[in-house]
Amino acid sequence: MSKPILLSTGIQMPLVGQGLEASYNVQWLNNAADRNRLLAEIGPKVTAVCTGAHTGVKTDAALLAQLPALKIIGNVGVGYDSIDVPTAVKRGIIVTNTPDVLNEEVADTAIALLLNTIREFPQSEVYLRAGRWAKEGDYPLTAGSLRDRKIGMIGFGRIGRAIGRRIEAFGIPISYFGRTKQTGISYPFYTDLVAMARDVDTLIAILPGGPATQHIVNAEVLKALGPRGVFINMARGSIVDEAALKAALRAKTIHAAGLDVFASEPNFDPDLLTIPSLVLLPHVGSASQLTRNAMGQLVVDNLAAFAAGKAPLTPVPETPFKGW
Repeated sequence: MSKPILLSTGIQMPLVGQGLEASYNVQWLNNAADRNRLLAEIGPKVTAVCTGAHTGVKTDAALLAQLPALKIIGNVGVGYDSIDVPTAVKRGIIVTNTPDVLNEEVADTAIALLLNTIREFPQSEVYLRAGRWAKEGDYPLTAGSLRDRKIGMIGFGRIGRAIGRRIEAFGIPISYFGRTKQTGISYPFYTDLVAMARDVDTLIAILPGGPATQHIVNAEVLKALGPRGVFINMARGSIVDEAALKAALRAKTIHAAGLDVFASEPNFDPDLLTIPSLVLLPHVGSASQLTRNAMGQLVVDNLAAFAAGKAPLTPVPETPFKGW
């Protein structure tokens, strides 16, 4: 019996590629000399897709229209805004992602980025490596400290709560913004992001991307955050108006920012590199071998379950499993 056909929209780590090939006839879109020709040939027979923001390919309505037999999409990552979920819902396509296995790693990175941004550790290392310590004296005292801050979380899902636990250990007060108040959470809750920004001095964003959150952090929010303000983005580049952020940093409307994500990855606005109060990371929130292996295995397990006629492990809320 021939294996079902799976389309991978881009390069996958070896663990994923080998795992998928055990259950599927894998077709690699990134290896195709003519992608349109490949899709014309195999599209009607593809029943599964493996994708992720890292592939640079959006699983949008146009791509889905070329895959009429598609039943399941396995997304590498917890965020799945590169997939046209409303179209998947209409067609009964299951979308899976990789929740939980990356929570602690991303939370660790968020705290590291927060500390690096406030205390200017990357800048001080550059100072040392340039030989300026011996020539010019100690690195200047940082205006920012974690000791006297109030943190506002933009989004408070699984990863947000993991970040919150770490912040609690520092003895720093936490508030959170979201659509609904969460049961069992005692932190102050806001449905007005500007109001929360006004009441805190540090914002950490960890919420999904997509149209609903496009530029949710804008000039008004940054102005409310104020001149001591620090903004940390561990979410998606789309959630912040980068032009407004650059303007706020240059005008010292806010003090500093740390970004792990950008509006157009892996490309990004080179003008960001000219702002000394910015700490920039190349989307490494979950990028350890341990965590990425766990994410990759979960993707494989979801798609292998479908190939075996079983229920996927982690369908997203919009596409609950109701049977094949």
